[in-house]
Amino acid sequence: MRLPREYVDYVARALVQRLLAAGVIETAAGNLVTERVRQVILDELAVEDRINDKVREYMNQYAEEIRRGGISYQEMFKRIKSELVRREKVIL
Repeated sequence: MRLPREYVDYVARALVQRLLAAGVIETAAGNLVTERVRQVILDELAVEDRINDKVREYMNQYAEEIRRGGISYQEMFKRIKSELVRREKVIL
């Protein structure tokens, strides 16, 4: 995840406060809504982390072939990540 948890907490609180102030949502349980929004943000941020972990697994499996082929680690990482994102239909 690229954002600190404190920032995610701040964004969730600010978003809920603005939605309440604008009258877009109405709730008596503002803290519950804020917690749910925070969790959704964290879940979405974790998607890219999971994709990166899968890419690293593939890279480890084929490390010898990559070395023998003289392929750049960064280039191969990007290619595998792009393929996984396309295959899993994820939006990053």
